[in-house]
Amino acid sequence: MARFQISEKKSSFRAPWSIFWVGFLLRVAYITLAHTYRIRLSEDHLQFGWEMGRIARALVTGFGYADPFTGHSGPTAWVPPLYPLLLAGVFKIFGVYTAQSAWVILAINSIFSAATALLIYEIAARCFQTTGRAEKIALWSAWLWALYPAAMQYAVHWVWDMALTTFLFSAVIVLALRVRSIGEDHSEPNPQSVLRWSLFGLLWGMIALLNSTILLFLPVCGIWMLLGAGKEKAGLGPAIAKAFIAAIVFLACLIPWMARNENVFHAFIPIRGNLGAELHDSVLDSYNGFTVGTRVPVCDVCPDYLEYKSMGEYAYVLREGKLGREHIRTHKLRFFELALKRFYFYWVSVPKPVEKGVLNEAFRVLNYSFVSLAALLGLALALKQRIPGAKLFAWAFALLPLTYYFVTVQARFRHPLEPLMTILAVYLFQSATSSNRKSKICGEIAN
Repeated sequence: MARFQISEKKSSFRAPWSIFWVGFLLRVAYITLAHTYRIRLSEDHLQFGWEMGRIARALVTGFGYADPFTGHSGPTAWVPPLYPLLLAGVFKIFGVYTAQSAWVILAINSIFSAATALLIYEIAARCFQTTGRAEKIALWSAWLWALYPAAMQYAVHWVWDMALTTFLFSAVIVLALRVRSIGEDHSEPNPQSVLRWSLFGLLWGMIALLNSTILLFLPVCGIWMLLGAGKEKAGLGPAIAKAFIAAIVFLACLIPWMARNENVFHAFIPIRGNLGAELHDSVLDSYNGFTVGTRVPVCDVCPDYLEYKSMGEYAYVLREGKLGREHIRTHKLRFFELALKRFYFYWVSVPKPVEKGVLNEAFRVLNYSFVSLAALLGLALALKQRIPGAKLFAWAFALLPLTYYFVTVQARFRHPLEPLMTILAVYLFQSATSSNRKSKICGEIAN
């Protein structure tokens, strides 16, 4: 009987598959009908994946993992390898920079974006059991993600890693909640299993090879999972051993890429090698905290492209990093001001040219900042009400944006955090609705 109850509880964490299918078909329909797969051909197909698209082309045409910008500039570690390899696979089958390849990669993005709704459902269903509204919060959150245009934009418009990274990060949160048995009425016999910890290492290995800035959250998430083992009969020791296995799996994902970088550049580059250039770019007066600077050699008309090509990527980035650190050392106050500006951009909205009209830009900023405000208020309420998992969410809010405050920020950088933001915003409004309903009932009784 107890086993049946546990099984029934687990099934309540599973979202209806209709949410995925509606979300996926809606995204594919938009790609097809709005012709988002017809990517501009200007600047040698630059908007077709930017650096990742250029690297994928080099892979398919026999130049190896190289040429992130214009022409043949040599080996690169400018971006992590996983998404360029995925894109190269699409190019190999459907052609380099073709409309067919664009449709396929955007459809793949859409699969991960729609599947994120299923993970959102489980996160909400597990965390809000104590409120008595878990299913309602889970359904609203999942459907909002599936249907809301802002949630799907990076899947249907961008040939980049955002949809896949967001899916994997949400999967990490789900795994952490399962390891801690959050939402379970009856503790599982072995929630801290070797399989789950191995999967934890694998997911983080994939995330590292997609978007390494999120790695700041890895140790906090791992420690949070281990803290749950202290409450179990087996104790902390076995869980630490399993966490060590996760670390081995994680390193196994990274070692081939690290070995390649050591062999090509004769230097230790664990994941990506562009930080120095981005750092120098971020502190220049011409940059002013915005997202497009002058020192990243995107095309052959950029002032530093020839230097990048002649020096080689590693030497160029090393020099740029030195210049950037020296500038920060002599302009500390300016660096702090730019960090504050990027903090504002991350949460309120990165300004864009008002080429589509002032009202359109105002609506975009209002929409972006409203989600941030609702999510932050929802997080504060969840912490106050001691919602299970709220502390883990708070760490995610603190750590995921941290790197961007000091280097560069774009609206898309917030996307991995947006599943949690969606859940917390829905929780906030569900709580307000519930409070109003209770007040109304109490008033009727009093009368």
